[in-house]
Amino acid sequence: MPVATITVEMPVSSAEVFALLHDYDRRLEWDTLLRSARLTRGSTKAGKGACSLCIGSRKLGGIGIETRYVSFDEGRLAAVRMINEPPLFLNFAASIRHEDRAKGSIATYKLRFEAKPRWLAWLLEPVMTIVLKAETRKRLRALSRFLSKPAASTIGT
Repeated sequence: MPVATITVEMPVSSAEVFALLHDYDRRLEWDTLLRSARLTRGSTKAGKGACSLCIGSRKLGGIGIETRYVSFDEGRLAAVRMINEPPLFLNFAASIRHEDRAKGSIATYKLRFEAKPRWLAWLLEPVMTIVLKAETRKRLRALSRFLSKPAASTIGT
């Protein structure tokens, strides 16, 4: 099962990064990977047990992955597990950890997945790993740039 870890420095505190990252009303303001992001299954805010659907950009196939939060420690850690059956993904799970630094914070995103169909996984998984790592790094850097802007404050919005 492929695993990838991406770490990016953030210009603001973990609490601010965490708040914006899990605010589905603001997700598309910075997220370069997605064309749609919303809470589902009656969820009204991100938190343990809440569900969300994130649909990728058309250039990446527009695949929609619906997840359930399995862990949610505000300002520190959130983890999700896939609950739908999209093309190419048999399993998908991800977590993001936040650590404050003297200036700003560090966000570490870890993902793991299995490709389908299983008989083609030997070919799909290496390619998907490269794409997922690159796109995750790109979106986390976009988040960092967005948070560098004075008007991007997330607290109280």
